[in-house]
Amino acid sequence: MQSGKQNNNSPRATLLGVLALIVAAIYFFADINTGALVDHTEGAAVAEYRDSAKPDPSIDSAALSRPANSASPITGDAQIDHTIALIRQGGPFPYPHKDGSTFYNREGRLPIQTQGYYREYTVPIPGVSHRGARRIVTGGHPPTIYYLTVDHYDSFRKLEVK
Repeated sequence: MQSGKQNNNSPRATLLGVLALIVAAIYFFADINTGALVDHTEGAAVAEYRDSAKPDPSIDSAALSRPANSASPITGDAQIDHTIALIRQGGPFPYPHKDGSTFYNREGRLPIQTQGYYREYTVPIPGVSHRGARRIVTGGHPPTIYYLTVDHYDSFRKLEVK
C-alpha cells in the first residue's frame, strides 16, 4: 500500500547540493590566480609574454633596460631594485613562504618552459599591509631572466638584469 505522503525534502536537498557545488567552484576558481594549485599541463605550445598594456607610471621605462652594476640602480624603483638584490643573494625575503615559490605560467603569458623553471617574488609596496600585485618572476636556476608584473600576472615586462 502506498502512502499518500510525499517526500518534500528532495527539492530542498537538491537546492542545498547545487549551492554547495557553486560555493566549491567559486572557492576553487578564486585560488587559480594565487598560484595555490599545481599545473599538470606539459608540452604546451610556446607563447610569448605580452608587454604591459597599462604601464606603471611610477616606473622609469628607460631604466628598465639599464644594465645593473654596483653604481646604478636597475630600474630606478627602490622596491624593485631591492627585490632583485634579495633574489641575487638568496634572501631573506619579506614573504618567505611565498617568495621563491614556483610560478606556473598558467595563462601562458611568458615563454613556455618546464614546470619549476619560473619562480616568483613579491615586490613590496610602501604603506600596503599585504603582498599587493607587483611581482618579479625569474627563469632558470640561478635566474638568467627576470620579468616584472605590476598587475598580478596580467602582463609582464622583461627586465635587463646583468
